[in-house]
Amino acid sequence: MDFEIFLSTTPGLESALYEEVRNKGFKQAKRIKGGVTIRGGWPEVWRANLWVRGASRVLARITSFKVTHLAQLETRAEGVSWNDILDPQYSFRVEVSCSKSRIYHSGAAVERIERALSKILKIPASSEAEITIMGRIEHDICTLSVDTSGVLLHKRGFRTSINKAPMRENMAALFLQQCGYKGTESVFDPMCGSGTFIIEAAEIAARLNPGRSRHFAFEKLVTFDPQVWKRMCDVKRQAETGIVFYGSDRDDGAVKMSGENAARAGVDKLTEFKQQTISDITPPTNTPGLVIINPPYGKRISDAQKLRPLYQTLGKILLEKFSGWRVGIITTDKGLAQATNLPFLPTTAPVQHGGLRVTLFQTDALNRNN
Repeated sequence: MDFEIFLSTTPGLESALYEEVRNKGFKQAKRIKGGVTIRGGWPEVWRANLWVRGASRVLARITSFKVTHLAQLETRAEGVSWNDILDPQYSFRVEVSCSKSRIYHSGAAVERIERALSKILKIPASSEAEITIMGRIEHDICTLSVDTSGVLLHKRGFRTSINKAPMRENMAALFLQQCGYKGTESVFDPMCGSGTFIIEAAEIAARLNPGRSRHFAFEKLVTFDPQVWKRMCDVKRQAETGIVFYGSDRDDGAVKMSGENAARAGVDKLTEFKQQTISDITPPTNTPGLVIINPPYGKRISDAQKLRPLYQTLGKILLEKFSGWRVGIITTDKGLAQATNLPFLPTTAPVQHGGLRVTLFQTDALNRNN
């Protein structure tokens, strides 16, 4: 069975996800609004969940049809061979979005699809179910998909401790990629928080699959083959690497948290975390690599003014001490980025993060004459 598979991501990061998906060998990758589509069958669904770092979820698009009224929606949904996909021992739930269509009430559409599936599977829908059928009705075209991921993919299964305003792992991976990181150089985060950037960088270098330590919703589908899945999970082993990845933070609790998260991820031997302020940072290794930072940025203009000295200090230290290193800074405010006095390259489009729009500002290799 060959069908379209949709890998969603944070709007604004579609191009970065497309590059990752294409480089990992998936067929017929296409960049679209909100993510990337590929073609394949259930093994490709499993691989996408297991391998792809930048995706938020993986949807198996089961069917698409024109629909103009609710009775027609229920009839068409009932005509899908759900018994070939859904296991009746597990309940399901339905989510629907409607846009520019004659069916405009998403709640009514949910009820009709739930009724159709319950009639076929002989089980009721449940708001607590892990299996989610997702309907999108746009311009009178209904697309029904199965969310094969379950819990969002940024939850790798190892980070039990987080700090305030944490960077999601899938976003961190794509920001690293946008900075040109390929797993062959050291990465340093001097405001490491819970260690997300450093752990993602170490995992990429070690060739560890991001989904190796978690459960997926597709494991409850009729289409799941445990033996094939086990072989798939066993294919990639941890690669040897002589590179170390470094994080620091002024908060001793954040440093401890980062170390614990790295240990749970199995990359503690590749990472080092220590407590220090921005004023005290120095290059952690003699070989230049990438400095990547998600500093505080606040929500109001007054917050930005208060943070300006921090950004000025950060830029001064990087220019003075980190010759040869590239820098990536994620922030909401162009003025804060400019306060560093770093020679930033043209930026990409802002992306949503924690209810704010953030932008990646990055440099080429620094030199003392910048």
